[in-house]
Amino acid sequence: MLEYKFDTQLLIAGTDLNEDTISEYITQNIKGDCLLAVGDEELIKIHFHTNTPWKLLEYCATLGDIHDIVVENMERQTKGLKG
Repeated sequence: MLEYKFDTQLLIAGTDLNEDTISEYITQNIKGDCLLAVGDEELIKIHFHTNTPWKLLEYCATLGDIHDIVVENMERQTKGLKG
């Protein structure tokens, strides 16, 4: 069994976005691992494994327009099922 079951990915479109600030907030406030927050001041790509993807989506929505959202259940994938 995986410690963090949902692979959560999305894009944030906004202004004055900061990778470091976003990474720090997620690391301190949402349990998970494998965090990637990369981009520039107007577009950030997020990749994060967590059991609470809704918390990540809720936070990211406060930063700008979120889109291209993918939440995959990695436990299902390991069983050969669609995530």
